[in-house]
Amino acid sequence: MSVFHDEVEIEDFEYDEDTETYYFPCPCGDRFAITKEDLENGEEVATCPSCSLIVKVIYDQELFMSGEIIEAPMSSESKLELAQS
Repeated sequence: MSVFHDEVEIEDFEYDEDTETYYFPCPCGDRFAITKEDLENGEEVATCPSCSLIVKVIYDQELFMSGEIIEAPMSSESKLELAQS
């Protein structure tokens, strides 16, 4: 289990469009970071590259869904039909 330094809402982070990364100041002087891709994948932990502190990011995951449609795997009957044809 992780021990978070704090819980921070995504609106309080600064967004860098070039790197698609959200940043928030860390007490050590560096910044916590979490990428847009991490958020799309359901990640909620922003890390600081200079120290061991982590923060929990509070955000609505549905707002960060990438919109990809992942098709369900074919049923065994469909695979059998393809194999027979």
